Formats: sequence, C-alpha cells, structure tokens
Amino acid sequence: MASSSLTPVMKEDGVCRNWAELPSDLTSLILRKLDPIDILENAQKVCTSWYRICKDPAMWRKIDIFNFVDKGYNLEILCRHAVDRSQGGLVEVDISCFGTDSLLNYIADSSSNLRRLELTLISPMTIEGLTEAVGKLPLLEELEVFEATMWGDYLKVVGQSCPKLKILKLNCFRSGLWPPLHVSDDDALAIAETMHGLLDLHLFGNSLTDAGLKAILDNCPDLEHLDLGRCFNVHFSGDLEKRCSERIKVLIRPNDGVIDIDLSIFEDKDPDMLDIDYYQDQSVDTA
Repeated sequence: MASSSLTPVMKEDGVCRNWAELPSDLTSLILRKLDPIDILENAQKVCTSWYRICKDPAMWRKIDIFNFVDKGYNLEILCRHAVDRSQGGLVEVDISCFGTDSLLNYIADSSSNLRRLELTLISPMTIEGLTEAVGKLPLLEELEVFEATMWGDYLKVVGQSCPKLKILKLNCFRSGLWPPLHVSDDDALAIAETMHGLLDLHLFGNSLTDAGLKAILDNCPDLEHLDLGRCFNVHFSGDLEKRCSERIKVLIRPNDGVIDIDLSIFEDKDPDMLDIDYYQDQSVDTA
C-alpha cells in the first residue's frame, strides 16, 4: 500500500492540505462518489486511512459496476469481493450484462436486506436462477429485468417471495416488435395475482393484451406509473383508456415514441429484423 506521504494534496489559499488529514466522514462521502472498482483497484491503495475507510461496510451499500463491462476486469470476482465488504448491508446491486446464477445466489445468500436488484436474463443468467435467488430476498422493493418475457409461472414466485415489491420493470427489447410475434397474458396475470402493492410497473415490449391490462388494473389498486411502451397487443378497448387516465399518474402508451414504418417490404425477412430499434436508429429528425 502506498505510504501516506504520497497521499494527494489540495490547495487552499496557496497552502497545501493533505487529503489524508480530512475528517474520515468527509473522506467517506467523497470516496462514495467513486465506482466500486475504482475503490477496489485504486482508492483503497492510496494510504492507510483511505484503506480503513474503504473497508467500512457502509461504503458498500450500493454496488454498480456496469460501466466497467468489457474493460478487462473479472467483474464477478470483484462483485463478490464488494459483497463481502458489505457484510450483509448491501441494499442495491446492478449485475446487468455480467451476472450469473452463481453470482446472484451468492448475493442473495449474503444480502437478505437487499432492496433493489437489476439484471439481464441472458445466459448464463436464467429465470430459474433468478427465482431461486429472490426467495431469499423478502425485503426486495425494486426489481428491474432486461430481456424478460413470457415467464408467468416464475413471475408468480417473484411476487410470492417479495411481498414488499413496489417497482417492477420488465424490459424485453427483442420482443418489442411491430407487429408483435407473441400474444400472452401470462406475465400480466401473474403480476395481478401476486403483486398487489405495486406502485410502478414497466412492461416494455411485453405481449399482454387488454385482458391482461384489465387484470392488473383490477388487482393493483396503488399503481401510479405504468409503462406499456411497445406492448402492441394493448388497444385500450372498452373503458380501459378512461380507467388508466383516471387512476394512473404517468402512463406510457404502446406507440409512444414509435415511428410509422411500412413493414410489408420485409415480409420474407427473419422476424428479428423487424426490431423497431433498428429503424428508429436510422430515422432522421426533420423537426
């Protein structure tokens, strides 16, 4: 570890001040602005006092190392190290793009106080691994899952295991196609059956229909924010439009942000080529 004589200094009125002489609580507030990997790979090696602060479990209540994907680090090992540092005090964690079933369950086994979890259901992360882990997280209040679609039975397990869940975000970009490739209310019915306390629900690219939306409105009385972006099977038939406008404070409709494209010219193409993301990326703002 570097000696304290190498500790960075700051200047105040032309006088050099040693960073190591700052009060420990102020130093802790500053170091918390760093990414976890910056702390593990750099900050904690500066001096003895910084190392001691970086070992404090209070420094590791939130772990987000998404910005370090593809930068040569073994993110799973570093994440496990950060979880160990938290000593059970971890509250928020984002393991999108590098999570595995093994890592998720390691987090769940060590962090029963976890409130927020964000991940991506791409191999080697599985639905089975997620549902096993959430069974150990009874205090979870927010769950955000990317590439999540048609896993109703598993979603029931999430709802039953996490009775305090207030925010659920299911983002399936590859399913947000136009026209939709699937029609299913399984996810919506699972949410309606087990997640009555939801305040905020995002179902981007989900395959639910008006029937699924009705079930959610009937069974989630506290819902205030509803994102149905690219849920193209939803048409707001009957009184659904009125019910949403009366109850939902923030409503994102299926076509919000979607440009009009004639897809008939792609009838012989692979359905995955109809992902609207591609065409929006190619669009030109003519305003």
